[in-house]
Amino acid sequence: MKWKLVMLEEYSGNHASVYSVILNEENGTLYENFIEENLTSFKSEIQDIHKRLVTIGTKTGAREGFFKRYEGKPGDGVCALFDKPNSKLRLYCIRIGNDIVILGGGGPKSKKIKALQEDKKLTKENAIIKKVSAQLTELIKQKDIRYSTDGLKLEGQLEFDDEEQ
Repeated sequence: MKWKLVMLEEYSGNHASVYSVILNEENGTLYENFIEENLTSFKSEIQDIHKRLVTIGTKTGAREGFFKRYEGKPGDGVCALFDKPNSKLRLYCIRIGNDIVILGGGGPKSKKIKALQEDKKLTKENAIIKKVSAQLTELIKQKDIRYSTDGLKLEGQLEFDDEEQ
């Protein structure tokens, strides 16, 4: 899998940076695809997500309470942006402390299902962000990716191709 991290300037600010992932040289990010797929059916929820991301970047940082943890393996940072009690959308992401959020994809999660594994779309989107998280963790360990001095940005090799590994 080939991927690239891109900062989403409209959400990033003095409190946190927000990134998303471009897969295999596609035109849009996973987050942009998520918006496109869900805007018509879930407009108000998309607006809520937009407001939450602006708040994270410019006012509060990526507080733990904004995220549903443990959507991946322990310690991998994979989580879902916390939804309101009656919302249906699930957006998977990687939270790195209070300073960095990497948005993946997601989709509607029916309240009838208990686990994401019961939905093929959510399972696929979750698997993608877990793979990005694992590879990102390795790049940070190898110092190919590092944190900026203020801790708000990722620097270095923000493109990855596991075919080359």
